[in-house]
Amino acid sequence: MIKHLFKLIWNKKKQNFLLMTEILVSFMVIFAVFTLLVYYYNNYKKPMGFEYENVWTVSYNNAYNTKNTDSLVTFYENLRQAIKSMPQVKNISFCSDNVPFYQNRWSGGESYKGLKVDNVNQYTVEDSYMPTMTMQLLSGRWYTKDDIVLKDKEIVINSDLKEKMFGTGEAIGKMVGDNDGKNLRKVIGVVQSIKAGGDYVAAGPGVYYRADTSAFRWLGKVMVQVTPDADAAFEGRLYKTMANYMKNSDIEIDHLVNKRTNTNLFAVVPMIVLSIVGCFLVINVALGLFGVLWYNINKRRGEIGLRRAVGATGKSVSSQLIAESMILATLALIIGSFFAVQFPLLNVFDLQASIYIIALVLSLIFIYLLVFICSLYPGRQAAAIYPAVALHEE
Repeated sequence: MIKHLFKLIWNKKKQNFLLMTEILVSFMVIFAVFTLLVYYYNNYKKPMGFEYENVWTVSYNNAYNTKNTDSLVTFYENLRQAIKSMPQVKNISFCSDNVPFYQNRWSGGESYKGLKVDNVNQYTVEDSYMPTMTMQLLSGRWYTKDDIVLKDKEIVINSDLKEKMFGTGEAIGKMVGDNDGKNLRKVIGVVQSIKAGGDYVAAGPGVYYRADTSAFRWLGKVMVQVTPDADAAFEGRLYKTMANYMKNSDIEIDHLVNKRTNTNLFAVVPMIVLSIVGCFLVINVALGLFGVLWYNINKRRGEIGLRRAVGATGKSVSSQLIAESMILATLALIIGSFFAVQFPLLNVFDLQASIYIIALVLSLIFIYLLVFICSLYPGRQAAAIYPAVALHEE
């Protein structure tokens, strides 16, 4: 039976080649769609790493300029106290511009005994950054005021960088350098990685540097943790306080809740585009299958009638047409799977191999279900052909 089906497919190889090409192209697009879906889902189920609901970001520029470090520290300390004196403010922290849900990104390389990790997110933060963001400390400790007098320079790394550098080993106390292996710093803590790019983007390796007194010359963000009852009236007072204190500065206040929504929408744009293309190709494949099978039924009415006349049941005729379609799909999917398997083998896009494998399995199931469903109705039409009518027409 299988040999007979392959002979029938070979006899119409030109017509079937076009259909196999449609199935192959659709499979590759569906594979890309499922890869993104699995990637987004894996990222979505991971913890955010911090609390964003009641955190606001205040951006500023053209702030206090002075060569005197003491005057600089006094200026920002007075501003800190003015903001913290508001009843709706729980914590504040000055930090670098690459805060969560913003497009700003600072990155570099970190190394440990010859092992280099590139594209490491680098944050410059104050001691109050972790409580302001409600970050989770996994091991070690966070920065304190006592660190300013310590001989060794310290850093805090996130869980992603710890996994890449040390695996399941201990990170606390290890000396980590820059991309050239210089500027060694001691790891004093490991925090949960934060998804700064939104729910659907992986956190990535990160390192937190403690801001010194000179850092106030270029820091441009203030993270403000507020109480749940903070409203528009309080936002107006906060803006007025900042504007009065920084006369020549442009002040902008954003809520991380709103920034997260915008960031998530921006992240799913590739998914939307691929889904539209995938739907278009799936519709084309479905229409192609219907058309080809319908054409085959009309061209093969004599063959079908003869088979029915010699004792073939309607179910067996229907099963033959469905089997032909499934074999065509299998031939196309074998070729498509060969190309799809190269993605985890070559580590394309630096994604986990499990993401590609799950996407491959889901794509195979989807295409097989599509071909099977599209073959059912034409198969039933073929099974309904009466032998006498078909042979009389011939």
